[in-house]
Amino acid sequence: MKLFKALVACSLVMLGSQMALADQAVVEQYHYGTHLDVAKVLHRDDTPTACGVAPVQMIYLDHQGQQHTVQYLVVGNGCFDN
Repeated sequence: MKLFKALVACSLVMLGSQMALADQAVVEQYHYGTHLDVAKVLHRDDTPTACGVAPVQMIYLDHQGQQHTVQYLVVGNGCFDN
């Protein structure tokens, strides 16, 4: 149930960030199986220290020299079982 709530929260955050970035560069959403033509990674967000699923972004150049921004979900590294 916690994972479901985290996924719903992340979806809302991603939707909000997409609206805020509407006037800026296009952010592609990564889905399992999406082909990425990555020639060089320019920037990758650090893994969040929060516990749960969170969106991060990577900016890269493809083999034609075009810059892309892709957003994908990662599990934060702040989850510890005691």
